[in-house]
Amino acid sequence: MNPVKHLPTLALLVFVTVFSFTAQSDWINLTGAETSPNIAEIYVLDDHVKVKLEVYVGDLQTFEQLIPDDWIEDKDIEREPLAQRVKDFATKTLVFKDEDGNALPAELVLVEPRMRVDRRSPFAGMINPYTRQRVPEPPDDKRVLYAELIYPFDGKPRHVTMVPPQDEEGRAEVTLGFIAYHKAVPVIDFRYLGAPAKLNLDWGDPWYSKFDNPNLKRHHKSAMMSFLYIEPHEVRHEILIRVKDLEEWMDLGLRGDEYIEADELDVLKQRIGEFLLAKNPVVVDGKALKPILDRSNYVTVGIAGIQILEQPQRLEISTAIVGVILAYLTEGIPQQVTVDWELFTEQVQRVPATATDPAGPLPTYLTPDDNIHTWTNYLKTYTPPTVAQVSVKETVNHLPIPLLSVAGVLLTVMSLWWLWQRRRQQRSYRIPLFTAITGLAVAVIAFPYLNVKFNRPVALVSGLSPDESERVMHSLLKNVYRSFDFRSESDVYDKLALSVQGDLLEEIYLQNRKSFAVKKAGGAQARVQDIEIIQAQAEPTQSQNKGFELQAKWTAQGTVGHWGHIHTRKNYYDALVTVEVIDDHWKITGVELLEEKRLDPFSGAETKGNGPS
Repeated sequence: MNPVKHLPTLALLVFVTVFSFTAQSDWINLTGAETSPNIAEIYVLDDHVKVKLEVYVGDLQTFEQLIPDDWIEDKDIEREPLAQRVKDFATKTLVFKDEDGNALPAELVLVEPRMRVDRRSPFAGMINPYTRQRVPEPPDDKRVLYAELIYPFDGKPRHVTMVPPQDEEGRAEVTLGFIAYHKAVPVIDFRYLGAPAKLNLDWGDPWYSKFDNPNLKRHHKSAMMSFLYIEPHEVRHEILIRVKDLEEWMDLGLRGDEYIEADELDVLKQRIGEFLLAKNPVVVDGKALKPILDRSNYVTVGIAGIQILEQPQRLEISTAIVGVILAYLTEGIPQQVTVDWELFTEQVQRVPATATDPAGPLPTYLTPDDNIHTWTNYLKTYTPPTVAQVSVKETVNHLPIPLLSVAGVLLTVMSLWWLWQRRRQQRSYRIPLFTAITGLAVAVIAFPYLNVKFNRPVALVSGLSPDESERVMHSLLKNVYRSFDFRSESDVYDKLALSVQGDLLEEIYLQNRKSFAVKKAGGAQARVQDIEIIQAQAEPTQSQNKGFELQAKWTAQGTVGHWGHIHTRKNYYDALVTVEVIDDHWKITGVELLEEKRLDPFSGAETKGNGPS
């Protein structure tokens, strides 16, 4: 197979260099509120409260004021006019009270039948390890009544109280999961609204708006965070910081005091990255290494964790958050890394800091009196992943030689020659005959025993068993994926050359450079941590080298840690991969992709394979 012919399929070997931050993150809400039968998304904006409501078909009776007249089959039922029903809804069903205790009026903007939004939790139905209760699952019936309502108010109230549907004794009539925002800031993650909840509003800085109930809070509470990642060949310092807080130290250079206009985003982002290059010095093994501004992005903090803001848009200064990643190139794993954190404000006197190494995250906090974040290498048994040539002798089955049987055969041959000589001399040949029979018996009886294994010469490798094919594929793929763990382009090329040959090597390298260019624009470089060979079958090729075409199926799962979250991607591949023996080592010389698809890494779907991880 001509490898150049199939170059467009090379993405299967470099897929993990880039993928979006919208992947599944490592923090997952365990309350189950996002799978509640009824859902309310609540937004407190400048002059009104906006509510997006999903009503489970089994609970329509509680929200009957919202049901349109033409949905009612029995036309003899007398109903209040819609305006009166909406007024009753705002005062008796889903109520929002101002700081004086008055119920806000409501306007019904939209009502229609829909299917519920899939807010699937991978832990639904499982036992919450903290409460020992089963995490609720969403209703089987996905039909909902969808409604949008607006509750107007005057001025800037200090607080708003949210009251769910209640019976005469003050108990919640239905199970209602809700999430609340003050402007663009999520005040909580999904929680249950089972009783009146008072939201205190900080109009100067919505980040600090919060509920009286301490159980109603969001996972990401801090406005400023520091993350230190220690990996082979690289240390990264990643910072999340609000634009509003940066006003303490730098002139933002914006046209207005309230918004960042769309055409100002890129310039401000670059200036923030350059500002942070000179702050919070990082020392690696006693040396102040020069930081590299890997990238900076505007991010959002919400129920799905921290996500990159993909489309440029006008942002409020008070809610805009920038994530900056600074990289420091190292040789292997360092022994000690310190961060001298310098950035505190009057409101931010406690900065969450996390150091993540191959053993996992180590969280702590930094304060003005204790502002040195130190990571020390306690990885006693950790060995950095390596890339090494895949030799033929290490992947094909050994050649077993039964030494006793060989000795028995030799004894038989020599005895027969002795017998022939004795017969020519017309002498008795009973002893050589007996010896020949004994040697033959030893050769037959001892054949299954005392086998000594020898490396099979390349010349004797005429075929590959399924097990051998899987070992070859797994070893080569592992090398290719690990080659991209290196940051230097020359290192990537040199490591790839250990497992890829010819034109294919050059093309994979160039494809990788293009992928890095995309990564700089906001993607993320992941590291493949698990390769599973599902199937591998080999057919000999007509190559001048000892070559085979492998019909291979495998999955590759990659992860990348950024800003405190682990993002996971898993892909499935079906391909024809040509491998050849060059200087007694296997190398990939051609690839033809037959199928590629994304898998859900959290689905728990099983695959069949024998390749080691």
